[in-house]
Amino acid sequence: MNRLSVTVSRPLLPMDPFLNQHRPWVSVICTCYNQADYVIDSLQSVVDQRYANIELVVIDNASTDDSAGQIRQFCQQHPAVQFVQNTTNVGLCRAFNQGLALTTGDFVIDLAADDLLMPNRVARQVARFLSLPPFYGVVFTNAALISSQGNVMGHHFPLNAAGHASVPVPSGDVFKAVLERYFICTPTMMMRRSMLDELGGYDEDLAFEDFDFWVRSSREYRYAYIDEVLTQKRRLPHSLGQQITLPENALLESTLRVCFKANTLCQTPDERHALAMRVRQFIRKCFYAEQHELADKFGRLLREIETPDLLTRLILRLGHLKLPINGMYRYYLTRRAFKGGMRLEMKGV
Repeated sequence: MNRLSVTVSRPLLPMDPFLNQHRPWVSVICTCYNQADYVIDSLQSVVDQRYANIELVVIDNASTDDSAGQIRQFCQQHPAVQFVQNTTNVGLCRAFNQGLALTTGDFVIDLAADDLLMPNRVARQVARFLSLPPFYGVVFTNAALISSQGNVMGHHFPLNAAGHASVPVPSGDVFKAVLERYFICTPTMMMRRSMLDELGGYDEDLAFEDFDFWVRSSREYRYAYIDEVLTQKRRLPHSLGQQITLPENALLESTLRVCFKANTLCQTPDERHALAMRVRQFIRKCFYAEQHELADKFGRLLREIETPDLLTRLILRLGHLKLPINGMYRYYLTRRAFKGGMRLEMKGV
């Protein structure tokens, strides 16, 4: 199998003498859907890595714009890149698994076609993995949040004056933490290949991958955090994460399936309480998205874990009235996001 071997024209980072003796292969799987404006920059950020042993696979998921044409031009310049062009959109999880089946690297990066890797990212994450025991399955980092034009709008974890995260970041055993809240910036992860093989890759029955992956992997494996900004994550108004507020979106039903899985994996009262907190959050999201029957299913799961609080019972009752509130809710979120962006601009971010 052909691999993309990145030519290193610059000296490696100070920590790389260790890597000179232990240079495992890293598989970068880039999934693309209608990202013609960004995909070349994303792929170029892989080629520009200060690490030699990288194989790159690109899956175009039946884009309707010129993404496939852009990727083909890139592959002409870099013939070792493997390119798969799907004729139908098979979903994000299945597309990633397609790429996974074509790769053999010891470590894997799931790269969205609008995000960017900083030049030293792969080297830093491989070095961390090689310093850890094999029960560590994920190494993740901080990320800069960039606009469609590439301007930095902020950071996933806010930075202090020294450039480090100004908030505590869970690491090690993070199972309870991933049940409580979203804190890992998905595109910053490097994953151990043997762990992905053990898990069977991503669950192709789901509309999105990260919550399910975190729940299943963190039960058995540990996570390590590097307190550096090694990825640029693009914030776009029509990204998958933004669709959770829309009526009839498939993300909430996938989340319910993951919560059922998580319930079977919880081992302590604290873990079950953390899951209950998450379920209550998604009951509210279902209410705002006017997915009232799904809210009731979340409610039944919550009752299996613990007794719903008064506010949650009220929201479930209000759902039966089927109030048309989604439009107002999305307007509120849009105004809040606009004000947040204005504050960032005033701060010079």
